[in-house]
Amino acid sequence: MRTPSSSAAPAAPAAPAASAAPTASGGTPGAARYGLSREARNLHWLLTNLVEEVPGILSVAVVSSDGLLLLSSDPGQNAERPAEAPKGPRGSSADLATIVSGLGSLTVGAAKLMDGGPVKQTMVAMEEGSLFVMTVSDGSLLGVHATPDCDMSVVAYHMALFVGRAGHVLTPELRSELRQSLEDAR
Repeated sequence: MRTPSSSAAPAAPAAPAASAAPTASGGTPGAARYGLSREARNLHWLLTNLVEEVPGILSVAVVSSDGLLLLSSDPGQNAERPAEAPKGPRGSSADLATIVSGLGSLTVGAAKLMDGGPVKQTMVAMEEGSLFVMTVSDGSLLGVHATPDCDMSVVAYHMALFVGRAGHVLTPELRSELRQSLEDAR
């Protein structure tokens, strides 16, 4: 499946102020809670919008090139976890991060064996769900767990928009900050 070029993505609107109200999923933005930088708050805001605006998305994880969870739609990782929050694989964003990292690694190896060039995205359609993995930058990955009846082209399109908006700001310093905020949240 071909997705629109991420370079054509419109600029991301400014993230809400640190004193933002609770999100529609019931949690407060993790950025407000942990005093993150403006770039980190923007990424949290973009991820929250991805989950809330795209029908069928159950959970999202941004994973570093070494497989560490950087950002998650799981309110249990970024803030208080509401009881009605949708569950991802085994209900854990860490599980989704592990799956995304492993699948990303597998597809990169396959692409090398096939001389296929860099992997841009991977989609897995299952009877009870869908899994999407897309390269963000420097080997970081965006993983989405969605319902089996989601519109795959809409999910892939919005993932490409996220990558276009987030890829250039996901610097080593920001990855370190996001990783530290997840560790502090535990």
